[in-house]
Amino acid sequence: MQPSSLPPAAPPQALDASVFRSVFDAYPDAVLLIDAAGSIVLANGAAAQLLGYSGAQLLGMSVEALVPPAVVARHQGLRQGYAQAPRTRLMGGDVELAAHRADGSEVMVEISLSPLQSGAANFVVAALRGIGAYPRVQRALQRARYNEHLALAGRSAVDMRDPQQLMAHVAALAAQGLEVEAVSFWLLEPNRLEFRAASSFAAAADAAVRAVALSATDAPVPNRPDTLLGLVAAQGAALIVSSFARESRFNVSPALRQGPLQAALAVPMIDAQRVIGVLVADSVKPGRFGEDEKHFVESLANLVVTSLQRAQTEAQLGHAQRLEAVGQLTGGIAHDFNNLLTIMQGNLQMLADHPGVAGDSHLSLMVNSAARAGQRGAELTGKLLAFSRRQALATTAVDTGALLKAMAEMLRRTLGRHVNVALHIHAGCPRCLADAGQLESALLNIALNSRDAMPAGGTLSFSCAPCSEVPSEMRAASGARSNPATAATECVAIEITDTGIGMSREVLDHAFEPFFTTKEPGKGTGLGLSTVYGFVKQSGGHLQVQSKPGAGTSILLFLPAAPAVAAAEAGAAAPAVRASSAPEAAIAPGLAPASDAAAGAALLGRRVLIVEDDAEVRRVAIAFFAAMGATARAVADAESAIAELERGSECDLLFSDITLGAGMNGIELAQSAHAFAPGLAVLLTSGYSEYLTSESPHKPQLWPVLRKPYTREELAQAAHRVLQGAAHPAATAARVRSAPKRPA
Repeated sequence: MQPSSLPPAAPPQALDASVFRSVFDAYPDAVLLIDAAGSIVLANGAAAQLLGYSGAQLLGMSVEALVPPAVVARHQGLRQGYAQAPRTRLMGGDVELAAHRADGSEVMVEISLSPLQSGAANFVVAALRGIGAYPRVQRALQRARYNEHLALAGRSAVDMRDPQQLMAHVAALAAQGLEVEAVSFWLLEPNRLEFRAASSFAAAADAAVRAVALSATDAPVPNRPDTLLGLVAAQGAALIVSSFARESRFNVSPALRQGPLQAALAVPMIDAQRVIGVLVADSVKPGRFGEDEKHFVESLANLVVTSLQRAQTEAQLGHAQRLEAVGQLTGGIAHDFNNLLTIMQGNLQMLADHPGVAGDSHLSLMVNSAARAGQRGAELTGKLLAFSRRQALATTAVDTGALLKAMAEMLRRTLGRHVNVALHIHAGCPRCLADAGQLESALLNIALNSRDAMPAGGTLSFSCAPCSEVPSEMRAASGARSNPATAATECVAIEITDTGIGMSREVLDHAFEPFFTTKEPGKGTGLGLSTVYGFVKQSGGHLQVQSKPGAGTSILLFLPAAPAVAAAEAGAAAPAVRASSAPEAAIAPGLAPASDAAAGAALLGRRVLIVEDDAEVRRVAIAFFAAMGATARAVADAESAIAELERGSECDLLFSDITLGAGMNGIELAQSAHAFAPGLAVLLTSGYSEYLTSESPHKPQLWPVLRKPYTREELAQAAHRVLQGAAHPAATAARVRSAPKRPA
């Protein structure tokens, strides 16, 4: 039997011209055929759609009409030069161009050009593609939009005291960021038997869709696994519904299965490991939601849960108890939030370096805006950690008098002539035990508040003196004792006084509460004095405030005095005042900071083992080290890292998060790794960990800590310092050799 065969293909000349025209019209990119005079001879449907004209309008139009007016003259010159030396130019170059659309807007495009000759006539085939069509660009822009809306929600969580108002605002932000038709918050009733809609927002332009979205929130929903909300609560995890019509994991009502809403994303709201509600987003597009959307909505849910926690705490506790409780809530979310910020800022930094963004001012503006929002989020988290007494303090013996002199000199230059800065330093004032940078920041916060309280000018006074009588509150908290008989100094008193408008009793009662401010909206977050409160309390000190309307304000900071031996060592070893009040990204004593170029060059060829339990943070760390020329391997837990070392993997630097979930933490990992290779350079990182607080007996004393979120430059500097400290003649690069027994 002869094998079957297809009929021979028709030769090109046998194909009808209509076939070529069909191919032209079906091509997915916008295609224009342009004659030697610059007029459009042919245009396909994709061109009409991209440029906003009809096909008939494009025919005969000058190609210069599609160029932004500001560059028409330049484009004419380029076109004439191309006509003299025509050549094929492919897409994918480093420069994107803008096309001028019919409605006056501009769209960024890539263009390929091909010369075409038909008889004696010369033409140019131009193919245009909007860069927004690239999936990677779409994802990058989408993530930047999510990050921007998350930052807005975070700011609102700080400014809005009413949880109901915040939920309504966040629902609108979520709908806007996701570009979906509806978002709703559902809270569990106290009996945990049903959910009720606490707030909902319908963004659909279609009235029928809006009606369906809003009517779905009218009735309570039973807390059962056969409902969407009940299933999310039972699993304690997010649920993505790609299509209600095909959903089988829970019961879907006929109205919903056949209605306009096609897809949903439901995220649990978890407080103290208990589901208290569900945040739901609905879309008319099947398959609308993915991992990026899930992370975004989870972050919004966490923000709202934090707000609910805050409101509940404030309702239950008095003034002092309320301050303590809000601090506890803050510490609980700081680690995850700083991880989110690390991911956001890391990806934005890499995106900013992408040629497609770096060469596009509009995209660069969007990326930079999102990066600034991320930085504001990092500053906010730092302030909240300061208030909650969960910041990492580098406590040293600080020359209080020298610090105040430097502070007064700086304020005289910056506050203006209308504010007189006075300074009184007691001759026998000892050093205090504190973090110098945080003390500077606290004094600056108070000084700026004093300046705002003196709009017409006045006097701002600083003084410090030894204090042999320890305040009772400080003595009760720390066990310190005063000794009037020998005049032994137990603490240092720093007083800041202004001649401003003063505070009423009511304002004074709330002065150190987080988020409380008497300033106009947008003029302050109300976190300045609360961070001072947290810093002083975490340092083992105490605050006293005296103020009356029209009589100015006096704030007294009592800080522990440094023992004589520690003070002598501090005076011999280091300058008393830091050059900047900003805390260093990493603590590496005795090592001078390098330039960014030198720090990056020092990592070229280095071998780094990254230990991080968050997959997205791992990817950021790997990308950062790769950009610096290092070879990075990454694992998710300490046990996997130990296994790598036991197998004899070569490693110059161990870079590990402190908080690693179940199992060993980063400090324990560093201790075990050091047993394998005493010369191994170790750098730890953390957004927040109880091991970094001054009260913890497990505070890492041997290894520097890089605070999250970090930039690529901060990581390079910290890693360079650590490697510089480890690079001595006996061990330029610590090499982990074959496996001794794992230390107990």
